[in-house]
Amino acid sequence: MKILFYDTKSYDKDSFTKELEQYPDIEVKFLKADLTPNTAELSHGYDAVCAFVNSNIGTRTVEILHENGIKLILMRCAGFNNVDLHTVHRLGIRILRVPGYSPEAVAEHAMGLALTVNRRLHKSYIKVRENDFSLGSLMGFNFYQKTAGVVGTGKIGAAMVRICHGFGMKVLAYDVHENPSLKGIAEYVPLDQLLAQSDLVSLHCPLTDNTYHLINRDTIQKMKDGVILVNTSRGALVKTEDLIEGIRARKFFGVGLDVYEEETPNVFEDRSDEILEHSVTARLLSFPNVMITSHQGFFTKEALANIAQTTLGNVRTFEKGEESPNDVHPQ
Repeated sequence: MKILFYDTKSYDKDSFTKELEQYPDIEVKFLKADLTPNTAELSHGYDAVCAFVNSNIGTRTVEILHENGIKLILMRCAGFNNVDLHTVHRLGIRILRVPGYSPEAVAEHAMGLALTVNRRLHKSYIKVRENDFSLGSLMGFNFYQKTAGVVGTGKIGAAMVRICHGFGMKVLAYDVHENPSLKGIAEYVPLDQLLAQSDLVSLHCPLTDNTYHLINRDTIQKMKDGVILVNTSRGALVKTEDLIEGIRARKFFGVGLDVYEEETPNVFEDRSDEILEHSVTARLLSFPNVMITSHQGFFTKEALANIAQTTLGNVRTFEKGEESPNDVHPQ
């Protein structure tokens, strides 16, 4: 099996190279370039390609991969909203993903963002570095005995529920399907009730037609004044223009974002020498109660090891012709 690995960072190469020692029959070539219609041409002579969450796997990309004989697309991530699944399956290409690699990694990052914007840790760090030891503008509030609202209670959302419960918070949950493992530590309620009663709202649901812009002007108005909003799931769950409107109206005590709608050109890239003109990202960064990180919720040693192990396990599943819960099908 020959695999062309797109959008390679040093940590990707390190984690996969370590696991590949157990798969001597798998040959991998690592590319820095991401998967696009242009770079898809490089896949000629390979059996499979490996891509990440922001790769452009639209119709034309998939068609080129098919023309080059690619039979398998490996997503080393959980998300697949940038993939034209209908074309993938119409052309007989199999696609396998990593549905869960370290739920705790993302949930811990979500709580880290919540704590940061609550206690203004990002501002405190800068003040102290400049020898300013005053406490002005740094006051937060206790999470203990407050209410956390967790939207989406799959593996990551469930991990977030447990963290919030451990902080002594009352936890409200919303999901289409209730998670039986959360019985006794979370109360399932309608979304409107969750938004109205929660001091912290954390998003952990997939991006679908039903969840696109789940957080918008109407749902923001239903939230408590002074709420903290955290999104470590998918950027398009939040309508950014409406979020900015809410921030300016002082609806939010703080906002923590590991994902946002305009992130695609920024994620994992160094743009420190560029001027982000007419940029929604720059507008969000201008607010003192907003903390943005660069899609790093997954980024722990344990998660990278799990991603490599599951991805290479998916290769074996494909070679054996076996079915897998990691298969991605059109919705």
